[in-house]
Amino acid sequence: MSDNYNAFEMSPVPTPGPDAVPPEPFRGIYGMPAFVTIPTSDLAASTDFWIRGLGFFELFSIPGRLVHLRRWAFQDVLLVSAEDTPEQAPAMSVSFACVLSQIDSLVEDCRALRPDSVDGPRDTPWNTRDVEVITPENARVVLTAAKPWDPASQEARDLAAVGITAPSVGGGDNEEHA
Repeated sequence: MSDNYNAFEMSPVPTPGPDAVPPEPFRGIYGMPAFVTIPTSDLAASTDFWIRGLGFFELFSIPGRLVHLRRWAFQDVLLVSAEDTPEQAPAMSVSFACVLSQIDSLVEDCRALRPDSVDGPRDTPWNTRDVEVITPENARVVLTAAKPWDPASQEARDLAAVGITAPSVGGGDNEEHA
């Protein structure tokens, strides 16, 4: 018996598929289980790129000091005013889920604002399509969309070879494990 169980009901990420619809932007206030803090020397330019390029919205701000951005629930970013930012993007990245139907428009929007900011999209061995974006403050952001699960695909075979199999359809088995 595995210690893992299907708990997708906790996530705002929709089930992968060609007709997957992204959730509405989440404007509720909650205790953030995790968030990213990104220093920027130009708070206005960074905020504009994250909103118009990456699809975030401004939840609130402290003028001249901080802007709290969000996309879906649990996709929180704090842009904080700083004197300096790195001259190049670090190897480390932060990833945000999206759906396949958003990938092309995210690429177009980011390239319209910063032509050399996008690398991809590319398909991964773990069944996602990813786009890497370098933001104005040189943060490395990966937007990742799960592809529909095909049990006959090479990705499924590769994942099964390392012990990762698709969760059973239907979910709802949390009671057994909680």
